Amino acid sequence: MKLDAWLTLLQSATPPLSQRLPALIDRHASVAEVVDLQRSELLAAGLSRRQAERLRDPDRQRMDQWRDWLDRPGRGLITRDSSDYPAMLKELPDPPLALWIEGTRSDLLNGPQLAMVGSRKPTANGRETAQRFARYLSERGLTIVSGLATGIDGASHRGGLQGCGSTVAVLGSGPDVLFPRSHARLAAEIIAKGLIVSEYPPGTPPLAAHFPQRNRIIAGMSAGTLVVEAARRSGSLITARLAGNNGREVFAIPGSIHNPMAKGCHRLIRDGAKLVEEAADVLIELPPLLELAMQPAAPPAGDPAEAPEETAPFEGQPGYAELLAALGFDPCGISDLARRTGLTAAELSSMLLLLEMEGLVEALPGGRYSRLSKRTP
Repeated sequence: MKLDAWLTLLQSATPPLSQRLPALIDRHASVAEVVDLQRSELLAAGLSRRQAERLRDPDRQRMDQWRDWLDRPGRGLITRDSSDYPAMLKELPDPPLALWIEGTRSDLLNGPQLAMVGSRKPTANGRETAQRFARYLSERGLTIVSGLATGIDGASHRGGLQGCGSTVAVLGSGPDVLFPRSHARLAAEIIAKGLIVSEYPPGTPPLAAHFPQRNRIIAGMSAGTLVVEAARRSGSLITARLAGNNGREVFAIPGSIHNPMAKGCHRLIRDGAKLVEEAADVLIELPPLLELAMQPAAPPAGDPAEAPEETAPFEGQPGYAELLAALGFDPCGISDLARRTGLTAAELSSMLLLLEMEGLVEALPGGRYSRLSKRTP
């Protein structure tokens, strides 16, 4: 009954979620009570007409497909009310309602974790550094969290698999939709020795808007975020900013002033990130609450083609052109944008993150934003 209630709830709403739905859940003793509410009660609680209709008349065929996926060994659904839900993720202002997982190490979700991110097209030295750092840190008990993208992500996962800390891959698609496809073998290794995680249900494609949401989970599950190589406007800088905004440590590895892939890391260091020269520096700077084993542990037994960019054109995605028009070139806060556009703060945050990744919007101190280009999506 509990699983049925959660599946009913999850098929009614697609992330990023309006905060009204989590608030509604918190006001009731169980999710089962929420899905049993009348349509009028759901509308009165602030849910959209579409959400209310889908809660009252759920897509049973879709739910059956999810059950079929969950029936396979090594797969699961960790909901927000579960004791297995990552404790650090609950500290986010907008934690996912549930996580779809596949793998052998669900225990990693509540162990000491470090996010490692960076360029999808790193230098050979950057790729080697990421794998070497990840292996060292994993051998000392840290779980390496990344996004399964090409470049630094892939190298970090490979290094993590070589130590006892292993690795967690957070996807911007459903857990059964691999992106990029060039990482099929790596994903299989992670499932065998680590964990695949997604807030998106099986069958969900890797849409551009999903990746900022994925980044917040990568940063949110981790005690710190290490950026290995990043261009000036790399999406990994957004992951680092999300980590800092949530009170987590941010680390960056410096590079040559002539290397464009070092400019993002240098920017982070100027803004207060911890400069890292050796992997051991991360262990020294992380909060003592992690209680890491400083001695190496025995590792467990046992170059892809570049994938397409993780962004897609904005055509057909409603609201982006209107948001840019409402934003203008003068700094503006979320509350003002919400008043101008009618969008919720959660919707605006997701859209602004994506626009920032595209180089169209700049995040400013004090939670304000401004446009960077007159180009419209």
